[in-house]
Amino acid sequence: MYLQYFGHSCFKIQDKTTTDGITVVTDPFSKEVGLKVPNFEADIITISHDHYDHNNYKALRGTPYIIRHAGEYDIKGVAVHGVDAYHDNKEGKEKGGNVIYRIEIDDISITHLGDLGHTLTSQQLEVLVGTDILLIPVGNKYSLDAKQAMEVISQIEPRIVIPMHYKLPGSAITDIDSVDKFIKEIGLKPTEEERLKISKKDLPAEDMELVVMKVS
Repeated sequence: MYLQYFGHSCFKIQDKTTTDGITVVTDPFSKEVGLKVPNFEADIITISHDHYDHNNYKALRGTPYIIRHAGEYDIKGVAVHGVDAYHDNKEGKEKGGNVIYRIEIDDISITHLGDLGHTLTSQQLEVLVGTDILLIPVGNKYSLDAKQAMEVISQIEPRIVIPMHYKLPGSAITDIDSVDKFIKEIGLKPTEEERLKISKKDLPAEDMELVVMKVS
């Protein structure tokens, strides 16, 4: 499995075990974000909520299957389980809803939290326990801050943590924290990757690892 980061909350996840290779894209953003808009082919697109910096599915090529609601999906051998959550810690009264997606691809379980704004309920956690790779927002204001992110990580206990939704050079979204605050909070030395290539056997057996992705 290959994982690339395009900034904000947008990742490209590719399964290379099949002949064609399945491409999943999470939360594609619009040009207003200020970063290079991804415009490659996709088979599956997940959208956590309907904001311009997360819902620009029209920028992707091909005829992708678009998932924007909670539920269980099986597309081309990729299993996706969407779980309803909130964009804030007041049950959506301030910022609305948010969908968490657990994606099973190439025998690896990846959870994308979208713009989660609260710790998890027991019902949400039932779906997310056993996550191998956690894609977690850490920028504050619009989602979890560094301390809240640590609480959620402690709930899920993933094997690899990858932060997202933080301040990036060139981004027009400047009123959020940089990733440095989260790195200090988690207390792990990060590994930097431009393109993460990983299989089930490569996952850390014991200690959790922190990977900070470079923007592609």
